[in-house]
Amino acid sequence: MPLTINRRIALLLFVIAAIYLFLSFQLPNYPYAPIDADVIPKGLGILMIILSIFLFFSKAIETEAEKEKRNIPKKELLVLLAVFAMIFLYILLFEIIGFVIMTSVFIFFCSWFLGYTKWKSNIIVSILFPLGMYAIFVFALGISLPRGILPI
Repeated sequence: MPLTINRRIALLLFVIAAIYLFLSFQLPNYPYAPIDADVIPKGLGILMIILSIFLFFSKAIETEAEKEKRNIPKKELLVLLAVFAMIFLYILLFEIIGFVIMTSVFIFFCSWFLGYTKWKSNIIVSILFPLGMYAIFVFALGISLPRGILPI
């Protein structure tokens, strides 16, 4: 059984998912939360393991055209690295600045950087989406998110 690129990726994803799932089972339980904080991480870990198994056993035959598609142009690689840098900054400043502000800034600048030109729609979405998610998590589910510098 030759190890194609899909099988190599599937094995790597399986290992990452197994570690992720193991760590999600280490999350502490909170007795006063209606939905515990480990539900989504455990679900994602299980889903990732299942999908990596499907990828490993998929019958996709790798053609030369598919091998050509894997080559990433230098310009797109720089865009990808810039988005990873934005994600890193988002994670780094998430606790300090808070969920609402940091998510709004991230959505706005990432969308703008990737070429979304309707700035009014971008501003509306980048403000309303984090506020809606914050309201759902904090008030409906009882899961606290970092407030940061906002007095919410």
